[in-house]
Amino acid sequence: MTLETGYVGMPPDYIIVGAGSAGCVLAHRLSANPATSVLLVEAGPEDTSPSIAMPKGIRRTHRDPKLVWRFRVTADAGRGEWRGSFLGGKVLGGTSAINSMLYVRGQPQDYDDWVALGAPGWGWSAMAPCFKMIEDHHLGASDTRGAGGPLHVGSSRARDAVCEAFIQAGVALGLRQKDDLNELDQEGIGFFPTTIEHGRRVSAARAFLAPIRTRANLTVATGTLVTKILFDGRRAVGVEGITRGVRREFRAGRGVVVCAGALQSPKLLQLSGVGPAAHLHSLGVPVVCDSPGVGANLRDHWGLRLQFRLVGAAGHNRWLRGLGLRISRLRYSLFRTGILSSAPAEVGAFVKAMPGTRRADAELHFSPFSVVPNTSAIERQPGLQCTVRSLRPESQGSVGIRCSDPMASPEIRGNFLTADYDQRLTVEMVRYVRNLVRQAPLRPYVGEETFPGPVCRSDSEIVDTCRRLGSPGSHFAGTCKMGQDRMAVVDERLRVRGVSGLRVVDGSIMPTLVSGNTNGPIMAIGWRAADLILEEAARDVRSSHR
Repeated sequence: MTLETGYVGMPPDYIIVGAGSAGCVLAHRLSANPATSVLLVEAGPEDTSPSIAMPKGIRRTHRDPKLVWRFRVTADAGRGEWRGSFLGGKVLGGTSAINSMLYVRGQPQDYDDWVALGAPGWGWSAMAPCFKMIEDHHLGASDTRGAGGPLHVGSSRARDAVCEAFIQAGVALGLRQKDDLNELDQEGIGFFPTTIEHGRRVSAARAFLAPIRTRANLTVATGTLVTKILFDGRRAVGVEGITRGVRREFRAGRGVVVCAGALQSPKLLQLSGVGPAAHLHSLGVPVVCDSPGVGANLRDHWGLRLQFRLVGAAGHNRWLRGLGLRISRLRYSLFRTGILSSAPAEVGAFVKAMPGTRRADAELHFSPFSVVPNTSAIERQPGLQCTVRSLRPESQGSVGIRCSDPMASPEIRGNFLTADYDQRLTVEMVRYVRNLVRQAPLRPYVGEETFPGPVCRSDSEIVDTCRRLGSPGSHFAGTCKMGQDRMAVVDERLRVRGVSGLRVVDGSIMPTLVSGNTNGPIMAIGWRAADLILEEAARDVRSSHR
């Protein structure tokens, strides 16, 4: 059932704040027991926009303020930082409803590193089964893939000669061509796995929520912005929110789970009195728990999009603008096929860009279309692009509230490329791509580099260009990190340290970034969190019967 103004009757057992990748998974799992009631609260609307379902509709969704959060980033003018906004999904499905639909697990070592950093129970041996349980992979089940799960994982259908040539160029550089880029040894090249089925986006809402919306013990409240977590002493007992301008309170029987994402979960915790005490005091926010790590450790896969003139082939630009776009829309509406049915990036590669590295340290996204630099407008002339992203960046930013007003945007500092490692890897990634496009299989198709071009050659020029004109991966993580040190916000069971009845379950709990796109890993985090919550609930039941 769907709620607009509040629940009726007994309070739900669990309140889940945010219907994104993790929140939808949690609602799916926790409400599977008819005796457990769940309230899922989402600030945005239902996911009924046609632009969400159409994979290439991503360009429209990013311009729709009804569907996206847009947070201005505070740039360091002295360092010449990028001046732009971070985006997040404000709709049922969260960012999984507006993302690039690439399904990447990361490397097993990523999760084992979390254990070494103080998060027991989160190694690859624990996470691999979670991935397999959520997947319905088009290649079928294997030792590393799942089949029959809620989430369809497919592959690009817009394969053409230029994409194939890009793959063969990678092979010429020693990369292994792979049917599945999520094999345990990540290094290789091939078509990206995607969360697209029959030409339609498979968001977390479509995969995990839509099939269970009729459950009587599940209430979904869209259009409801949670502004504060309510505490009785140091125990979370509910949330305060606004629905259609009306302020309401929602109480929880067992606990509150915050799944608002790495930009908004720390904001909500700070507004509720959980965060750096000195900062909260300075803004007049009553402190419930001094937690200095809330909002720290912000990480993202910052990158740079290189573009080249496409020769010897028409590419996709002609089908993404003018009359060609109208034809593409007609084809999509009739058959769910064509360029609009595919993800923005079709070919991917995970490479060792830094000399001497022991595992893949960079991700490449390739597509045979191009945009006017520093805009989203499709170029008239044929072009192709390759975006490079560091897999495990060391630079850290922050998220902090500016005032006690829940409607105010937080102050976000990216601190892009502040770490020496990130600067060195950026140089190596750009040079790797420039070498790749000179390989024999791509020579018939690649003309001049149109961006950043010949003015960007030296190490310092490459770093400066990436810092000023690069782009976020929108894989925000780390701001409520898991661990045991002073800056850890949640423990290994994702319980907020220093309080009770409160968990955080989303990308913010990652101590370090995983090696690749984060949608799949956040869904797996949601699945793993559900296991932990259900274990705890079962233990409480056993204790009550003794």
